[in-house]
Amino acid sequence: MEFLFSLPLLLCFILLTYLSLHVFLKKKRPLLAGENHSNDQEMPLLPPGRTGLPLIGESLDYFSKLQNNVIEKFVTERRNKYSNKVFKTSLLGQPMAILCGPEGNKFLFSNEKKFVQVWFSSSFDKIFPKTENATNTQDYKRVRKMLPSFLKMDTLSKYVGMMDMVMKQRLHTHWRNRQEVVVAPTLSKFTLALACRFFLSIDDPKKVEELTKPIEDVEAGLLSMPINLPGTALNHAIKASKYMRNEVAAIVRQRKIDLSDKSASSTQDILSHMLLTTDESGEFFSESNIVSNLFGLIEGGYTTVNSALTFIMKYLAELPHVYDEVLREQIEIANSKEKDEMLAWEDLRKMSYSWNVAREVLRLMPPGLGAFREAITDFMTNFRWEKLLPNEAVKTNPIPIPAKGFPVRLHPHKQ
Repeated sequence: MEFLFSLPLLLCFILLTYLSLHVFLKKKRPLLAGENHSNDQEMPLLPPGRTGLPLIGESLDYFSKLQNNVIEKFVTERRNKYSNKVFKTSLLGQPMAILCGPEGNKFLFSNEKKFVQVWFSSSFDKIFPKTENATNTQDYKRVRKMLPSFLKMDTLSKYVGMMDMVMKQRLHTHWRNRQEVVVAPTLSKFTLALACRFFLSIDDPKKVEELTKPIEDVEAGLLSMPINLPGTALNHAIKASKYMRNEVAAIVRQRKIDLSDKSASSTQDILSHMLLTTDESGEFFSESNIVSNLFGLIEGGYTTVNSALTFIMKYLAELPHVYDEVLREQIEIANSKEKDEMLAWEDLRKMSYSWNVAREVLRLMPPGLGAFREAITDFMTNFRWEKLLPNEAVKTNPIPIPAKGFPVRLHPHKQ
């Protein structure tokens, strides 16, 4: 009980100590930044903008607008106030420069590994701890090199039927004979089931249900303040991550046994692929490395696919004539199939209108808005910050949309 009474006093003391330290370092920063310069005029100029509150920065405003799907307002407000090219801010506890417009995006994305590389926040590193002596950035590069051999056209085509089967099972269980369906949570369970099946060959609905809450906690923690205290989103995410990694580790160990007993296939899923594939040094991935990367793939696939499917459903509900055309195309393909016959790769190639709708939704509502990068060389001459976030006003300046329907770009070949 005494501890509970003293807790507010302790928190106030910590806050005052932090603020004092922040003010002290802020006063010293110009001296530290310009220690190699003879006078203030030779110091590098920072981009215009503000860094907000200590530690918090402008993260609250950024993530509030992100969750309300108006992230463009965060950028537009500052572009109008400071600069339409680049402005400074502070997100996730780090000072950042946000590069705006097509030029900024082109510069960053065309100079990957030359001037910039992927950057993961401290929250990300806590939720996805590094494996052995490798950083998350190094793990990311290794997986990127390994995945293309698995994601070849002939390999992916084998999974079309499986995806069709999972979708039909989900429709039968969660959609059939219902007057109303809440799309977002229903699709989130579907995408998680699909990810578990694709990456780990998990087809047990109960197991997928057990993983739903932890994966949602992890997703919430990735878009939260980097404060690891009991009750915070980050704290819940770290606990959920530990649970998920333990579950995946048990599956990996069992798969090793199944592969040695020939009861599992070497091409069964990406787990088998990772267990039997060597990296560029000719070494096999360690168990901890495989667990960490599989967990990351499940989370990444779950989040982006779920977002994309949800917005596709949203637009189909809002645009009946687009929905009717998609339905017509799907029924035409379904009528060409035998009863209980699964979809094949050739069927997907016939879905030209449906695919154009999906692409247009991805253009208007991309699953990932911006991507954090850090400088790996001094390519900026007028300021020195490492953390960079590209952001293009994709939604604020789209092709003019007719009174009804998508832009004419939906069928560019018919123009």
